[in-house]
Amino acid sequence: MTLLLLAGSGEAKRIAWALTDSGLNVIASLAGATRSPDPLPVPTRIGGFGGEAGFRAYLAEERITAVLDATHPYADRITERTARVCKDLGLPYLYCCRPGWVPEPGDDWTEIAREEDAAAHIPVGATVFLGTGRQTLERFANLEGRRVICRQIDPPTAPFPFEGGEYLIGRPPFPVAREKALFRALGVEWLVVKNAGGVPSRTKLTAAGDLGIPVLMIRRPALPDADVVQTVDAAVAWARGR
Repeated sequence: MTLLLLAGSGEAKRIAWALTDSGLNVIASLAGATRSPDPLPVPTRIGGFGGEAGFRAYLAEERITAVLDATHPYADRITERTARVCKDLGLPYLYCCRPGWVPEPGDDWTEIAREEDAAAHIPVGATVFLGTGRQTLERFANLEGRRVICRQIDPPTAPFPFEGGEYLIGRPPFPVAREKALFRALGVEWLVVKNAGGVPSRTKLTAAGDLGIPVLMIRRPALPDADVVQTVDAAVAWARGR
């Protein structure tokens, strides 16, 4: 058996490590969104497949017999394509997606459907902290007139895509105390995030709640029409049972 592990999340790292003694032939794939990703303990390819045709060709060339999708919860285009192609080819497929966040007492969250909706809630002149990454940054272009701060792991290779924006470079972990100090120093008045879930990256939400900063939460994409689990243990058990 050759298992293709679509990585890009903390869960994918843990799955890869858990399968090192399984006897399975595991190949991990990273989309290349981060320039220097943490190494995985299995053979790893980096970069896209070249569209659906390229993905189908790769599955055939590498004789992939099952696919475990542990990509980021918002990598919905990759997930939709993968689930559909695997169903078409009759390949076993599993999507591992951690649970989303839920507000706690004192949190001030408003759910929005898409990035473009943020401008309807944030007044002109406000300071906005985007914890959404750079991949969808252009969708916030209608936030002109606000100070927009976008945090990302890697230094930018191009100017900010619209006026009033600036990059902030930072690599996790981000402890709550550090996030609170950062938000105070920047004068953050609004926080915009994707509902990625997970414990490590929730610290910015805890900091916002402690400081009384309102949060715009971008709704999660729909789950694929496929088998879904929410934990690493369940994903590892599925892989070991192939």
